[in-house]
Amino acid sequence: MTELNRSTKTLSRRAFLQGVLGVGASTLLVSYPVLAEEAKSFPIQKTAAEWKQQLTSAQYAVLREHDTERPNTSPFLHEKRAGIFHCAGCNNELYDIATKFESGTGWPSFYQALDGAVGTQSDRSWFVTRTEVHCADCGGHLGHIFDDGPAPTGKRHCINGVALTFQPKAA
Repeated sequence: MTELNRSTKTLSRRAFLQGVLGVGASTLLVSYPVLAEEAKSFPIQKTAAEWKQQLTSAQYAVLREHDTERPNTSPFLHEKRAGIFHCAGCNNELYDIATKFESGTGWPSFYQALDGAVGTQSDRSWFVTRTEVHCADCGGHLGHIFDDGPAPTGKRHCINGVALTFQPKAA
């Protein structure tokens, strides 16, 4: 093999690797979820420092940084008392216990939110497109909505329990 052929192959391999790495990096950038706070202005606005002061580290990670709690760790997973689930960030009423169901996924699941309580947007992280659900008042990330829920909606709102608080119905 001549020196010219060897250097051409080396350049071709190098160009190929640079191209692949460039596409991979741009895919990661494009597929990173748009944070709810950046996508829309919400009625409740706080600085990161204010949120960090108000929320636990786990709540901050989920609500403000779009993290996900480990499955089967939420005390709300088996909650059955009558009442309403609220946003842990702003106390907005989100889900009635009557719409909660056992999905077997390890996260509290609901087939419907209260009217006007949540918003959605496209989440392109992890190389798939999902429907992200957030609090309509503060923009806090709650979880995702999937099309495998029960009637009457066929939806499964898969919600991080750490993003919620629960107010039992007064007896």
